[in-house]
Amino acid sequence: MGAGGRMNVKATTVVDDDKPLAHKRVPVSKPPFELSDLKKAIPPHCFKRSLVRSFAALFRDFIIIGALYYLADTFIPMLPKPLAYVAWPVYWFFQGAYLMGLWVIGHECGHHGFSEYPWVNDTIGFIVHSLILTPYFGFKYSHRTHHANTNSIEYDEVWIPKRKADKLYSEILNNPTGAFIVFTFKIVLGFPLYFVFNLYGRKYEKGITSHFYPYSPIFNDSERFQIFLTDLGVFATCYAAYRAALVMGTQWVINIYGMPILFMSGFFILLTYLHHTHPSIPHYDSTEWDWLRGALATVDRNFGFLNHAFHDVTRTHTLHHLFPTIPHYHTFEAREAVKPILGEYYKYDDTPILEAVWRETKDCIFIEPDEDVNGKKKGIYWFYK
Repeated sequence: MGAGGRMNVKATTVVDDDKPLAHKRVPVSKPPFELSDLKKAIPPHCFKRSLVRSFAALFRDFIIIGALYYLADTFIPMLPKPLAYVAWPVYWFFQGAYLMGLWVIGHECGHHGFSEYPWVNDTIGFIVHSLILTPYFGFKYSHRTHHANTNSIEYDEVWIPKRKADKLYSEILNNPTGAFIVFTFKIVLGFPLYFVFNLYGRKYEKGITSHFYPYSPIFNDSERFQIFLTDLGVFATCYAAYRAALVMGTQWVINIYGMPILFMSGFFILLTYLHHTHPSIPHYDSTEWDWLRGALATVDRNFGFLNHAFHDVTRTHTLHHLFPTIPHYHTFEAREAVKPILGEYYKYDDTPILEAVWRETKDCIFIEPDEDVNGKKKGIYWFYK
């Protein structure tokens, strides 16, 4: 719950004797390189978007998702009930993982990383995200703001850290039981609550903040019609699920579609949370923030065998924040090209994912600013528990 009073800030906010380097703070001084230096280091072909390779990745996902559906629908009902109770969760897990891969393709469309043609990107992204209950245009525009203001405590759009003044988090839930409650709530409900109510997002002074509301302050006037289209796309998918339930039964829809979507939404929270939450990365207020340092304050992670399902974007998120139009099939090569330049400004943590998410949930409770030698608070904030 904290010892009270002023904490002594050391080089590592959260001590971990087993992995001290994982918690070493990244530099916060102005980087000795510019974005242009990083771009020059990347092979030019990495910036080229191939329709063939992008559609191949899309079709890969559809083929695997279709195969998993066929196997589950055909064979699990034949199993004895005890085995079926095991087989269904296995299906939900892997189907949810590859639905998350499909979500990654839609996200890439929103960055115009799928092809050279904006209309192709938006068409594919709209269809793909609608099928998995994601508001494509709503997310595209809020995500654009996230990339423009990464780790700004005033203007970032997602995973805004709590402050110590929020007693619910800094005191009441600041214990193992509270951490478990927070973790479970995030994984199960974080996805729909973020898109519907902008939970974990930036707080706006006026208006209803939702990715589904065309007049939300998230969007400008030129974008509102596309939010209506987003709503229609997600509604169409929900209606299709309803019609399927009338024909096949509610339990069939839950098993085949509903539970995999729930698992996908959990993977979505896991990926985005772990890429932007770590004891070693800072947040900045407007007195210190600049775009490059904000973009560098992200973490690459290793999801093991799930990297394949997620198109390996898990290990290249920092590169993605620097050059978001590079397609996923070039990001690993591009990351390796810029790592020697980034040096200590690059953060990679290969802590096993379940261990990492538990550590971050219980240790990264709130942020508070550093103080200079005169006791004056600076505009650089670090996580505390």
